[in-house]
Amino acid sequence: MTPGQDREFHDLLFMLRETRGFDFSGYKRTTLMRRVGRRLEALNLRDYGEYRDYLELEPDEYNRLFDSLLINVTGFFRDPTAWQTLREVVVPSLLAGKGESSAIRVWSAGCATGEEAYSLAMLLAEELGMEQFRRRVKIYATDLDEKALQVARSALYSERSLDEVPSELRAAYFEPVEEGFAFRRDLRRQLIFGRNDLTRDAPISRVDLLLARNTLMYFNSETQRGIVRRFHFALSDPGYLFLGKAEMLLNHGDKFAPVELRMRVFKKVGASPIGARAPWGGGTMSPHRQPHDLALQAVALASGPVAQIVIDRSGNVAMVNSLAEMLFTLNPRDIGKPFQDLEVSYRPAELRSVIEQVRLEMRPADLQDITWYRPSDKEARVFDISVVPLLDRPGGELAGVGINFHDVTHYRRLRDELQQANRELEHAYAELQSLNEELETTNEELQSTNEELETTNEELQSTNEELETINEELQSTNDELQQINDALNSRSEQLDQAKDFVSSVVRSLGDAVTVVDADLRVLVWSSGAEDLWGLRHDEAVGRQLTELDIGLPVATFLPQLRRPPGAPPPASRRTTEIVVDAVNRRGRPARIKVELSWLYAEDASPRGVILVMNLLPGE
Repeated sequence: MTPGQDREFHDLLFMLRETRGFDFSGYKRTTLMRRVGRRLEALNLRDYGEYRDYLELEPDEYNRLFDSLLINVTGFFRDPTAWQTLREVVVPSLLAGKGESSAIRVWSAGCATGEEAYSLAMLLAEELGMEQFRRRVKIYATDLDEKALQVARSALYSERSLDEVPSELRAAYFEPVEEGFAFRRDLRRQLIFGRNDLTRDAPISRVDLLLARNTLMYFNSETQRGIVRRFHFALSDPGYLFLGKAEMLLNHGDKFAPVELRMRVFKKVGASPIGARAPWGGGTMSPHRQPHDLALQAVALASGPVAQIVIDRSGNVAMVNSLAEMLFTLNPRDIGKPFQDLEVSYRPAELRSVIEQVRLEMRPADLQDITWYRPSDKEARVFDISVVPLLDRPGGELAGVGINFHDVTHYRRLRDELQQANRELEHAYAELQSLNEELETTNEELQSTNEELETTNEELQSTNEELETINEELQSTNDELQQINDALNSRSEQLDQAKDFVSSVVRSLGDAVTVVDADLRVLVWSSGAEDLWGLRHDEAVGRQLTELDIGLPVATFLPQLRRPPGAPPPASRRTTEIVVDAVNRRGRPARIKVELSWLYAEDASPRGVILVMNLLPGE
């Protein structure tokens, strides 16, 4: 890729983040470019710049692009062997470490359309029983794709989607509905679906089991490390992490130990950092404390060696000490302002979501190694930030939140210098270390290649599912067409039978038969009529009987043919015989007996006349 193409692609990702809130900067660049390239090829566009212009003109293209970038390949009990390990090894161990009434919290990260979350629900319900499951379990399922989450919340799946669900579980947990099968409503309330960006949003905390299958492989190495740190923070101790078959936790041995490496099941090791207590002790004030004690406390707080900001329960700034004023360019006029309106709420670190998390969970939160560049400083500063809840009394209600900025720049510098000294001491092992690094690099490259192959496999699987759906629709259409064809063939056979029946009836009525409608238009002209009058069938049918050039004096019995529309049929019979003098086809005189039989509808209105014409004997 040329520098210009790389810049255009970067601009496209920036546009997606600014206009739609999707930040793909942490995703693997090669995977993103391959999927965006498919859209360019489908639209016959030359480059990313043209594609940006197209997105501005056709907003619906965003949906098609996100469907391509956020491939939601999933299924119930996907990789059954891995789920068997989860059921037989992880869940029993997890439950053994819990009290009989303790809550069980599970997080399905990257849940797509929800099959994984509902698989978890069935597994835990089978292990605990329905009543215990409803009382103890909460499953939090998150994804970046809101369309996929809507499908998950509906809990509605097709019969084909349930192919991997054992028949006994299907019968126990799914109810047939008009559109397919729905997960049981009484159990569905234990599952909570929500949007979460693993690269930016705060993780769900105090989780006993975390499933993130085939999720990490879409991100680059740096973003993967950040997500793994969030996962470590999210898990309780002990807590279990369940990954996809193409994912490994390289260089994270200090955070996770393998339980079943082949099945990608890991257990948390090492404790999450615990937030420091409030610098003033967090205790209640004695009612006998003297005013000068309060003044002394205020001076001590203002002059403390750690930059401190206190926020009241309403979210307004209640106290800022001298060091915090100097660091963040604050002044006494900022007291009482909403904290979220100040620059310090998002620089050097995004604190608003962290504060909200502390308010909700009533437990401290730490942010470590926060690097901050200020124009007035010659070098970057490094902070450890602790956010702690402040209570009005031990075990009481939340009075506010304290934020402490620990400047650890000096310690980080000493650490870096110590690391440099260690590197110099280890110079003798440089060649061995170099070889080891090369092997690790090769291992990471192989891992990255494996992840790319798995990603491609999921894309192919998604395409295959789409083709199967189209094939099913075509088959359904073909079946409908076949039914219509069968019905038409059956109708045609019935018409042929009726035609044969009418022909038989006509032949049985006499030598010459014709049928006319109420307007005396010829409907039937038998072969006998052709012989008698010398007029072919195709020359007679459709014409007025009075217009035919034959030797039958129709005018002599025309009044009998034209029965008035409202006149009822004869009471005794519906047939009249008339004898007329006529001229046959050879031009010879002939006496013809004409039998007139009227046709009536159910309401007694005339519909036509049957004329049976016979040559009298001796004529």
